[in-house]
This record gives sequence, C-alpha cells and structure tokens, in this order.
Amino acid sequence: MNNITMALLCLSTVLDKTALHHLTLISEALLSMNGRVTMLGISRWTESGGSYRTIQRFFGKSLPWCRMQWSLIRLQLSGGEDVILLAGDETTVTKSGKETYGLGRYFSSIYNRAVPGLSFFTVSLVSVRLRKAFPILIEQAVKETTPKEARKAVSKKNKKVKKKHGRPKGCLNKNKHNPELSEHLLWMQALLRNVLRLIGGSLTPVYFLYDNALARNQGVAMLKALYLHLISKLKCNAALWFPSDGEYGGRGAPRKYGEKVDYSNIPDAYLKDSEVTDGILTDIYQMSVLHKLFSCMLNVVIIRKTNVKTGRVAQVVLFSTDLELAWDKVIEYYRLRFQIEFNFRDAKQYWGLEDFMNIGSTQVYNAANLSMFMVNLSHALRQRDEFSGMSVLDLKAWFKAGKFVRETLKQLQQTIPSPTNRATQKSNCDRIRVPNLHFL
Repeated sequence: MNNITMALLCLSTVLDKTALHHLTLISEALLSMNGRVTMLGISRWTESGGSYRTIQRFFGKSLPWCRMQWSLIRLQLSGGEDVILLAGDETTVTKSGKETYGLGRYFSSIYNRAVPGLSFFTVSLVSVRLRKAFPILIEQAVKETTPKEARKAVSKKNKKVKKKHGRPKGCLNKNKHNPELSEHLLWMQALLRNVLRLIGGSLTPVYFLYDNALARNQGVAMLKALYLHLISKLKCNAALWFPSDGEYGGRGAPRKYGEKVDYSNIPDAYLKDSEVTDGILTDIYQMSVLHKLFSCMLNVVIIRKTNVKTGRVAQVVLFSTDLELAWDKVIEYYRLRFQIEFNFRDAKQYWGLEDFMNIGSTQVYNAANLSMFMVNLSHALRQRDEFSGMSVLDLKAWFKAGKFVRETLKQLQQTIPSPTNRATQKSNCDRIRVPNLHFL
C-alpha cells in the first residue's frame, strides 16, 4: 500500500470504492506530472485504469468536496492544544473564451485591474500551532447578469433624474444594530454556517479573519449572527473616537463620542510595545474606540513605524470585535491570514487552479475543489516522517522519480525472458547450424 492510498483511507466513509479509486489515480498523477494540469494531461500520467474517459466521468460527478476536505484536515489537526481560526478570501482565475460557467470581469491584485476570469470564495481553517491554513470550502462567486435593455433603461433614468443635495425628505435613521445584509453577505453567511455545522462536533472557532472588504457594520452583524468575532483591518487614516467620559448634562441623549484619535499624538497610556530595528522605530498602541459606521466598540491595534533618519511615518490599523483580545494575539492572528495566499499560490502553480479548461458548472466546481484538495493532501504527506522538510517541488520530484522507476521496471520485465523461455531459446540455438566462415 503506497503513501497516497494510506493518506486517502480516511475518505472510505465519504466516497464509494469507484470514486475513491479514481481519486487515488488522479492524485498520484497530479503529484508526478509535468505541464498544464488539464483532463488530458492527467490521463496521460495515470496508471492503468485511468483513461481520458475515466477522468471525464470523475469530473462530471457531484462529489461532497466539503466533507472530503474535512475528513483529510481533521487528522492533521488532531493532537496537542491548538487554537483554530476561520479565515476567508477570494481569488481570481484568468480565463478566456465565452462558454465557461460564471465567466465575468473580476479584480485581480496581480494585474491591479479587472480581468476576464472566474472568482472563487474560499474558507480555510488556520492552525496557530502549525501556522498553516487548510482550505475546507471553495465556492464559485457568480455575478448576477441583467439584460442589456434593463441596464440601458437604468442608465437613462439616472441621467434624467438629478440627485439633490442633502438628506432625502422622509428618510429615517437606519438601525445600526440590525442592518440589512446584501445578497453577497447572505450568501457568505450561508457558506460559513455550513462549515460550522460540519465541524461543530470537533472544533469551535471563535475568530474569523478577513481583509478590509468585510470591515464594515454589515460584515460585523453577519458574523455576530454566527457567534464569531471579526479580525480585520481598517484604513490607515480611519476616523476613530474615544468614548465620552464627561458627565451627563441632564438634557437630551447622553454624549457618545469624545475626542477624536490623533494618530500623531496618541497618549502614552495606550502604548504597549516600542522597539528600534535597523533605524525603524515601531510603536504599538491598543485601545477601545468607536467608529461612526459601526454599532459596537472596536478593539483597535495601531502599528506605527517611524524612520528615525527621515522622520517618515507609516501605520497599520487592525481591529477586532472582541474587546478582551490581547494586542499581540490580534497581530499574530491577522498575520496568519496570509497563509491562504500560499494555498492559492500552490493551487495555481502546481495543482491546476489556473490551468483547467472545463466549461460546465459541475466540471469547473470539481476542478477548483480538486486543486484545493491537493493542497490539503500535500500538507498531509509532508507531515509524514519520510517527507518531512520537503517542499512541494521536492514532493513532486519524489513521486515523479517513483513513477519513472515503475515504468522502467515494467519495460525490463517485458524485455527480459523468463527461465522457461531461456531453455527454449537455448535448445533452438543448438539446432541452428553455424556456417563455414573459413573464406573470411
């Protein structure tokens, strides 16, 4: 029994024997292949029983990828005290053509502009002890398309009606504590609820890590319904306010906001750490402040770096909705969010997230989940003693060498005759007369 079969034994309760056998063949091919990771490329590197038609049937099935990912992750997270975090992020995959399901224009940070392609939302479990992210769910984000006539009608209506200054007549105050969630946030909330329901018996994450796209009141309310605290980032010049500590005047509503936070003159009482490294002074402040767009107080950590020679200043503002979380934990947990980017890099560079050429909805979904499944499988293999310390390139080189050795042995087995054939060949050689070569 090889290493891949042993690593995939945990999926025997999730998949049937046929699907598990096909997944084993495909995983072994992905670990040893070169070139673009397409269905044709995978079929060329599979062992016997992995034809192109078999690969097509596998990509056309509806597979429980979330349960499969969790079955593979659960074994890696077991053992030892650990803090498990939930993290989310979106990635854009560039695609050409017009037939791919969900094709649209999405912003890509690599090109720094909107590009034609696909967008995938990923939820990962982050281990603080292992300092790794394990993708457990990946779903395709599809934009709602409207007919051209409807878009033209809306644009004409907006051109005719001029927007008046000030507040519209009859507009009431909005309830910040129970805001109306957008369709995208409701969709994200449903995905997170499915993940929490799946892992609820084993793990209970408390914090959700996300970039500043979720740093708004609607995002906090969405996570509050799931009993999760948000750890994210604000703008470097976000308007923050200290809570008012003045006495109540006796008339009207009590004053809520006090002095505004001056980043250049933060009181020393909030200073938590200060050090100078290579001529850079780093000051870290922590405080509980208010933001006028949020309904609750925020646990804010300000990292302020100053160049001692030039005096130039740069700062980062992190926050958490958990007011009791220490400043060093806020920084450490938000840094671990970047482990998702390493997973995206591996999935695109080695496991086919950027290469697949499927166009159907089921095939695209399976291709994206297979690439993330290989990320978890590579994590599981590198935790073994024989693969400890290996990179993904080393792991692929090891399996590629093993495949070449097996193919070489097959060829030798076909060319070297068996002992019975040797005796037959010797008797045939004895019957052949050797010609008289004295004329040479």
